Amino acid sequence: MLDAGCGPGVMTRALLTSSPASFRITVLDQSIAMTKYCVASTGDLGQVGPATGELEALPFLDSSFDVVLVLGSLEYANAGLAVREISRVVRPGGIVIVTMLNPMSPYRITEWFVYWPSLRILAMIERLLGRPLDRRHGARRTGIRGIPAGWLKRMLARVDLAPVDLVHFDVTPHLPPFDRLPALARRAERIPHDRTVTRGWRRWMGTGYLVVARRGRSGEVPRAQVTVPSPRREPSAVPSPRGARSVPCDAGP
Repeated sequence: MLDAGCGPGVMTRALLTSSPASFRITVLDQSIAMTKYCVASTGDLGQVGPATGELEALPFLDSSFDVVLVLGSLEYANAGLAVREISRVVRPGGIVIVTMLNPMSPYRITEWFVYWPSLRILAMIERLLGRPLDRRHGARRTGIRGIPAGWLKRMLARVDLAPVDLVHFDVTPHLPPFDRLPALARRAERIPHDRTVTRGWRRWMGTGYLVVARRGRSGEVPRAQVTVPSPRREPSAVPSPRGARSVPCDAGP
């Protein structure tokens, strides 16, 4: 199994804790320090090997893995190149599990195009008024790019990864900044986990989603058909389906 964009190894630890004899996991991240930490913190639970690299150019041979996890990292990559590489390294018949922020949810639209821009405008006003830097509001630009579920499923299908399941998660009716109010935050913590994920009509409220896809058994990845997102990173309005294949966001830290 490949945990691509492993971060501190939260998923690797959960898998090895639940069934240590079932997995041989390779953890990959751009940061050498992160992969070292991940191996050090999970190596006592099972077989874990480190690798350093990027999703757009995975340092592995074709068909190297039975399962590839890409959880919370595709948003930071060139998705068109990344899904091609993911398809290349998973064996025919293998499974790919990908998560993505849902740019069409009311929460993300409000956060990216209303809340964070408002904080930046407020920071500009505070700077003009001479407010100390450590007391100013603001939101840094991250370069995260969200992709609607339908577009991502088509991108996967073009590289011989057939979607077999789609689940939206972190379902919430609360919009920022109101979700940060203590009363609403405490209420959200008490909501049962099964009410925050859905395959049904409430999916439009999910702030993220997960796609499970299976690699075709042909063993061939149609490279020329991949649609590569524009390299532009600046925030903009949500594009129409005829425009770019991802939505730049204004997400803060």
